[in-house]
Amino acid sequence: MPTFPHSLRARAWLAGAGLLLAGAVAPGHAALTAEQRATLPSASVARVDFARDIQPIFEASCVQCHARGKAKGSFSLETREDFLLGGDTGPPAIVGNSAESLVVEMISGLTPDLLMPKKGKRLTAEQVAVFRAWIDQGLPWPEAITFFKHEPANLKPRPLTAPAAAPGLENPVDAWLDRYFQAKGLAWSKPVDDRVYARRVWFDTIGLPPPPEELEAFVADTAPDKRARLVTRLLGDSQAYAEHWLSFWNDLLRNDYKGTGYIDGGRKQITGWLYRALARNQPYDEFVAELVHPGSEAEGFTRGILWRGAVNASMVPPMQASQNISQVFLGVNLKCASCHDSFINEYTLADAYGLASIYANGPLEIAECDKPTGQYAAVKFFYPELGELTPASSPDARKQQLADLLTGKGNGRLPRTLVNRLWQRLFGYGLVEPVDEMDRPAWSPELLDWLAEDMVAHRYDIKHTLTRLLTSRAYQLPSVNVGETEEHYVFRGPAVRRLTAEQFTDTLRQLTRSPYGKADTRFNRQAALVRRGSTLPLQPSWIWATPGADTAAAPASVVFRRTLTLAVAPTEASIALAADDNYSLRINGTAFGSSGRRASTTTDFIDLTGHLCQGENTVEIIAENLGPDDARSASIDPAAIANPAGVIAYLRIRADTTVLDVVTDATWTATVNKAQEAQPAVVLGGIDLAPWRVGAHFLDVAAAPRDTLPVTRSALVAADPLMVALGRPNREQVVTVRQAGATTLQALELTNGGTLAALLRQGATKIVAEASAPAGALVSSLYRQALGRPPTASESGLAASLVGAPARAEGVEDLLWALTMLPEFQLIR
Repeated sequence: MPTFPHSLRARAWLAGAGLLLAGAVAPGHAALTAEQRATLPSASVARVDFARDIQPIFEASCVQCHARGKAKGSFSLETREDFLLGGDTGPPAIVGNSAESLVVEMISGLTPDLLMPKKGKRLTAEQVAVFRAWIDQGLPWPEAITFFKHEPANLKPRPLTAPAAAPGLENPVDAWLDRYFQAKGLAWSKPVDDRVYARRVWFDTIGLPPPPEELEAFVADTAPDKRARLVTRLLGDSQAYAEHWLSFWNDLLRNDYKGTGYIDGGRKQITGWLYRALARNQPYDEFVAELVHPGSEAEGFTRGILWRGAVNASMVPPMQASQNISQVFLGVNLKCASCHDSFINEYTLADAYGLASIYANGPLEIAECDKPTGQYAAVKFFYPELGELTPASSPDARKQQLADLLTGKGNGRLPRTLVNRLWQRLFGYGLVEPVDEMDRPAWSPELLDWLAEDMVAHRYDIKHTLTRLLTSRAYQLPSVNVGETEEHYVFRGPAVRRLTAEQFTDTLRQLTRSPYGKADTRFNRQAALVRRGSTLPLQPSWIWATPGADTAAAPASVVFRRTLTLAVAPTEASIALAADDNYSLRINGTAFGSSGRRASTTTDFIDLTGHLCQGENTVEIIAENLGPDDARSASIDPAAIANPAGVIAYLRIRADTTVLDVVTDATWTATVNKAQEAQPAVVLGGIDLAPWRVGAHFLDVAAAPRDTLPVTRSALVAADPLMVALGRPNREQVVTVRQAGATTLQALELTNGGTLAALLRQGATKIVAEASAPAGALVSSLYRQALGRPPTASESGLAASLVGAPARAEGVEDLLWALTMLPEFQLIR
């Protein structure tokens, strides 16, 4: 039998030991006057059936606070015995005497201070009458009915063997759905044609429409496996895949480029780490482990946002980590439970604080509804079935333990949550809905379980799972409009979906030949797309002015200096550099870049080509180790002045084929706080040194060429007004599903917005300037690029008259606007 904080056995023992207050075991007499009792609804005369009459009242009005592992006021109604025992106010009922039972006084509302339930809808007079009859009839309660905490759904692994494949249903996804269709009395619809499928799969894999030439080649291909080959080819484009799915993960991981926290160092990007993980298709269990127990490159997710000023206790960074880890990786909503025991699910305040304590720098005091309780949270994970954490271990060890629990073989929830998100992304409606309530059953539990176990069996390969879905006949079904609620949903095919803000703007910029000027993020894509680090001849070290700085160093400003004498002028030069807390770089006395005040322990790439000369050169790295940041976070102990500090750098210097590389090591000098004398730098350790663990990625950055790739994707830039109107969030909160419906703001922006108008105007001018074909050919080209088909005869005539002959910029601008307003452009069918 499950055990809970206020279990019957524990309270019975306390009562026997004489340790409960007298009021807790006093008879449950109501304090109503005779006049008040006379106003009570009369007890119902019908025979009461607990399951029919009382259980629904408990479920609707009582269990949120007094069952499913919760016992507010020490009162539990998980069993009949618990109910009769009562809580802090005493036993609630006198069997056979409802008029004098405390619970009747409470639910009747005759004594306002005792009214129950305190929140939500009050019981009706009819319900009070039934409740009275139940007490008068002896509180009949079948032993089989309890209100214990439910066993979590979708938590345990459940390996399944896929049904035997039928002709045309060779993909196991379809074999499972065939059983589902048979049970629902549905037949398989004919798959969509090649043009619809190609547009759908291009957008879903890389976020752009198919180029006209490639689309025509695909349509003309007669090979039976051409759709599977197309999926493989598109997923194999690492750059396009990463730059499309970056938006999906930015939403989930609260990663952005501008906004709250980024100016003053209270928030840290993880874009470089995330881009690399996507480009290299990092196994999802490793991906999660690196976010939960992060090095310096990925720590921004669990660090959260250091809000300025006074903040609610539920918004301190450790609590943000608790909420976000639960929601993103487990499909569990802890936001309500971060303030009090949840009213919407069975998670408790202790659950939220137990997980948050893993990320606190010391004991974390529990606040209920933002009021300190004087109690401190116990370190724990809310699924003890998966294993226990060691409370006395170090914070770093606790994070590792949590990562092991989340990614361990016993946690079936991790792959199920991701599989559900991917299904929702591609089909428009999750196997479990809402997607952040994974305690609910799936509409096809077998399909969910099989997909999850298939992902695990293939080493958490996300692209493998995407291939399963994208090549299924289910994905190739005609799209449908989904309007049913979760209770009545029946899968018939993918839902009609709107282009995301990024898909819309990227397609528009492709159509108007208008790439973005530059990325709003500092990382080198070349380092992510190709592994080159193993080609470097040297190994850099973390250095500082004092030993043990990787554990703790006093706040200080340190100038690290190295003089280089080069026999020839370099033809290539760059530096990969990371520092805790921040750095400024000078080459021969000239400033060459710096990091922010905080959140800078990220590997930066700086091109130095042309700035190192033949002869003597001086490289200076001015690094700062800062003290506590004005105690902005409750997780920061103002007394803990000392904190980790270090600098690591690799200067890649080449003169044609001659290697002149330099790394941070003991040959550098360190000058502390502008002291007169320099001293040799202290070597702390290599690239895998904790807490930073920059690892092989640092060497990949050091070995990479300068990033000259064009910026063609909005995932790499901050949101503009058009993207905001189309639903791109500010990412101050986790966003797992964007709003699907059209809004007034979108209508206004698409009809009168300055951002769209300027883009169309500039694009039209460029298109006309570069046009060499007749206006009719121009019209046909724009239709093929925007819609994946040539214009009809009537469309061609109308568009030609609009564009003019020769083509006018104003006419092309009008045609571009008309095309982008079409549902055919804005929807994925």
